[in-house]
Amino acid sequence: MNALELLEQSPVIPVMVIKDIDSAVDLAAALVSGGIRCLEITLRSSVAFDAIRLIGEAVPKAIVGVGTVRNTSQFDAALDAGAKFAVSPGLTRELAAAARASGIAFLPGIATPSESMFAADRGYTVQKLFPAEAVGGVALLKSLYGPMPDIAFCPTGGINPRNAKNYLALPNVRCVGGSWLTPDSVVANRQWDTIAQLAREACLLGKSGS
Repeated sequence: MNALELLEQSPVIPVMVIKDIDSAVDLAAALVSGGIRCLEITLRSSVAFDAIRLIGEAVPKAIVGVGTVRNTSQFDAALDAGAKFAVSPGLTRELAAAARASGIAFLPGIATPSESMFAADRGYTVQKLFPAEAVGGVALLKSLYGPMPDIAFCPTGGINPRNAKNYLALPNVRCVGGSWLTPDSVVANRQWDTIAQLAREACLLGKSGS
């Protein structure tokens, strides 16, 4: 699966911080049951790599990826854990080379036109705008479309159910990333039906419903 195909799986990719490894499989299963298959497990907890491996083994319908990848060591560890895609808040030459050699889908983070051009020059025309709201959000993406109509984006950072549709209505946005599908309190209380419902609602945010 290439990066563009990854973004077209659903309107939202959940940005997940898994703190309790015992809840990882049930959380992933709830999201998948609600229609969200692409799961970004961020490297913001000590159990992230274990969660990637465990979900990949126990929830076969999930497409499990890694987020917040900042260097090649993290990238290699994620591959060893079975990650099917990777997302970074930025891009370095070393990370670009490692991602290219791996063969998995990779979304580099960009925040400016120059960074977008740098990523595109290295073959990455599907990119993550981050932190989206802080760097200009919908207005920036509209401005980028004119000179860079061939770049597809997954904006992440400050996206929520209230503004997601504004992003998804743009021609250069394929999906958005957001953390609202996995609220800490809901996960802590193991309210998996609520997670599944949030996933179903996220699926309805697609362009056809905008």
